[in-house]
Amino acid sequence: MDALVCMKPGILEIQQRPEPVRQPGHVLVRPRRIGICGTDYHIFEGTHPFLQYPRVMGHELSVEVVEAASDSGFAPGEILVVNPYLSCGRCIACRTGKPNCCANVSVLGVHQDGGMTGFLSLPAHNLLHAEGLSPEACATVEFLAIGAHAVRRGAISPNERVLVVGCGPIGLGVAIFAGIAGAKVSVLDTDTQRLASAQQIAGAEALETTGDILDAVCAATGGDKFDVVLDATGNQDSLHRGFDYVAHGGRYVFVSVVTGDITFSDPDFHKKEMTLLGSRNATNQDFESVITAIRDSRVPIGEIVTHRTTLAGAAIDLPIWAAQKDGLIKALIELN
Repeated sequence: MDALVCMKPGILEIQQRPEPVRQPGHVLVRPRRIGICGTDYHIFEGTHPFLQYPRVMGHELSVEVVEAASDSGFAPGEILVVNPYLSCGRCIACRTGKPNCCANVSVLGVHQDGGMTGFLSLPAHNLLHAEGLSPEACATVEFLAIGAHAVRRGAISPNERVLVVGCGPIGLGVAIFAGIAGAKVSVLDTDTQRLASAQQIAGAEALETTGDILDAVCAATGGDKFDVVLDATGNQDSLHRGFDYVAHGGRYVFVSVVTGDITFSDPDFHKKEMTLLGSRNATNQDFESVITAIRDSRVPIGEIVTHRTTLAGAAIDLPIWAAQKDGLIKALIELN
């Protein structure tokens, strides 16, 4: 079978790999659509901190069942969503219902080879039914679930004022699901195209940034600042600045991760009685929430998927899109 392999930073090759045999408790599936994620671009560029090369990328997956046990609940030909966070089931996080932050998590396409290939053998409990969703829609569920999980972590409720910093695909998902939760959503980004997309797709208000951002935060909230701030930039300076945007009694959610240290003023943190939260990956609960939202036409998939290619074409297109993101929200690899 064909596999698109990142041999080392900057080098992609189509290779022939042996087809996998279905393992016990697994389902043999064929990838049908693969979303290209920021993680994949980072792997290609050599900036991902937790990776060994060569690697088959791809964790935003829509798959078709090829072979499954008779008691699995899955039927050949069925199109499924994949939860790519393979947890150990034994650690403290798994034992307390938080497999998204499993101490031994293995992420498809990162810690082990992923979906940019012909076939995969995957644990049945990492597959989700998605009746009524197209293969294209199924491939968007994973990145949207990260946003849905962050909104759930932030315990966002109706009419709260929410600021989403960073309007890439993850931030866009955060803004969409904060809106679905009933919040009054504002967005902040230095990229005017991404800001405009978040306004159009998520129905959010763009924060005025021609002057001082803190002044804009205060102007947008009558001086109160935001009940919940969620940062999806992956930028250390942005994470530092976000503490200033949080209201007294508010919450701050780190959706993105950086490799450096984050520092803040303890007197200000205590004065506000601020809650600081990390949000990592997503659980099946979040995936189900996204599937339901898409099925109910609350997520405009047609506006989110902007670019398409084939597995062979991705060897050419992915490097281009890594450098040129004008008009790019989400790119999909199509396998038929």
